Amino acid sequence: MSGETYAHVSNLLIPTATVIYALAMVSHAMEWAIGRASVVKTAVVKEGVLVASDGQPVSDVPAVEEPESGERMDAASRIGLLLTWLGFLLHLGGVVTRGLAAQRVPWGNMYEFSITASLAVAIVYLIFVQRYKLQYLGLGVTFVIAAVLGLASLALYTPAGPLVPALHSYWLVIHVSAAAISGGAFTVGGLLSVLYLIKARAERKVLAGGTMSASLGRLPSAESMDGTAYKVLAFAFPLWTFGVLVAGPIWAEHAWGRYWGWDPKEVWSLVTWVVYAAYLHARATAGWRGRRAATIAIVGWFVFIFNFVGVNLLVSGMHSYAGV
Repeated sequence: MSGETYAHVSNLLIPTATVIYALAMVSHAMEWAIGRASVVKTAVVKEGVLVASDGQPVSDVPAVEEPESGERMDAASRIGLLLTWLGFLLHLGGVVTRGLAAQRVPWGNMYEFSITASLAVAIVYLIFVQRYKLQYLGLGVTFVIAAVLGLASLALYTPAGPLVPALHSYWLVIHVSAAAISGGAFTVGGLLSVLYLIKARAERKVLAGGTMSASLGRLPSAESMDGTAYKVLAFAFPLWTFGVLVAGPIWAEHAWGRYWGWDPKEVWSLVTWVVYAAYLHARATAGWRGRRAATIAIVGWFVFIFNFVGVNLLVSGMHSYAGV
């Protein structure tokens, strides 16, 4: 096929994937909406452990759901995950055909960065779904991906074309692929941290004699999600370190004759690194867990999003080509 044909296929696949992700988001939203039944009505602290009125730890108390509601939640979850897989395959096809149309790696401008980075979010999510059963992140993940793809298609689209001279280097593949994968992991870790805060609040409410929805009751314990978020971010941090703070300066020296120039993109990449370094350091040395660690992780995620979107579009610098 010709380059124009590949470009046409990509331009069809990306919007179609956006619609499929949006349908997956709706399915996961229905799953959460269905779960309105109470799970645990009362709880007490017994030997330092939060337990329900029947003596079981709150994290081990099964959700008290009406059979019909439970089946509907399961069905909505399965449909959402299947739609996410379908959206991912279409998304992957759109990114690959975009690269074939341009005859290069598909991340030479902001549109291509967006479709590739959101694909990385889907990849990381689907991998961790298989390993850690993170289906409960489906609503947040599909919302993020659909929003990024929608923004890319409506506001950032650029016809496929050659790279600007500064991007002609094999370091492009190393630098951007590592940044995209670690960014996907930062997103998953940030969403986990948000859900941790929600579940921890619900557990405290149960401790005070309140109730918890069936949707929240299906989530792992807050402590478990805190640990999973740590594993995800511990995976992403060294990848970001290598891809952005090692490969990036080497590429900068190749393209511009200097390793570091305090360009806004470089500064905010360093700020992102510092926030996540603080997160890992606080957990390892100060023993920070729970709410404080989750707050740092969420701050890091917003810093990363600003670095990815705000700096490229709003700030003029050596990386301004990323916004064209």
